[in-house]
Amino acid sequence: MEWQPEIPRWRQVYAVLEERIDSGTYEPGARLPSALDLAAEVGISPVTARRVLQELRSAGLAYMEPGIGTFVSRLPEPPVTPSP
Repeated sequence: MEWQPEIPRWRQVYAVLEERIDSGTYEPGARLPSALDLAAEVGISPVTARRVLQELRSAGLAYMEPGIGTFVSRLPEPPVTPSP
């Protein structure tokens, strides 16, 4: 990953994971990498990786199953517009 020095690394990794979730690379219900796996994959510390996962949970994009892992939340259905 190419780092942009003016943006905190956790935000850059968050943006990548958010894009993967939005694009369907990680589908609803899919298990996200663990903090250790994410840290190794992108070259950040495990503490930073844990923050990324926590921020995804705070934003409602992911949820944690204690002892199992972090998973992509089900995306809300788009609003239905009434027919004229």
